[in-house]
Amino acid sequence: MLRRIAPTLVAVLLVSSCGIGSPPRVDFTAGASTVAAKPAQYCDLELTVCDDDATAPVELPVPAGTALRIEVPDEIAETPWHVVFRYRDAAGEQIDSRSAVFTPGQRAEYVLELPAPTDRLLVAQVQQFGPAPQPDPTTGELDFPIRASWVLVAAT
Repeated sequence: MLRRIAPTLVAVLLVSSCGIGSPPRVDFTAGASTVAAKPAQYCDLELTVCDDDATAPVELPVPAGTALRIEVPDEIAETPWHVVFRYRDAAGEQIDSRSAVFTPGQRAEYVLELPAPTDRLLVAQVQQFGPAPQPDPTTGELDFPIRASWVLVAAT
């Protein structure tokens, strides 16, 4: 009886590992409001099969001076990830920035606080890194492949 079950189990495992699976969601919280974002891009581990979803970015009001709390599930927290973001300062200048890269298992939550209480968040994006960095053949610089991303657009 074990001989029949084992090949069936192996076949099920092989079929389920060939796709990219069900993508995780990321929670963004500002004040008392939370939204769950599905990935705008989600690839398999080798970055050979990717799904892009233009409807995935979520909106959430993030008033000036309000911190944005980001929670990622274990599937993301157990890999390298970071947050890239854009904000507008009091002078109207748009500034692009990013958090540190979080190592696997380091954290599953990040609180994004902008430098000044008058700064307004425009966009925040969680990026999950993919395979090991590779040198770009044209520039020689290391290219850090992104496996998946979850996007929040700050509503005004």
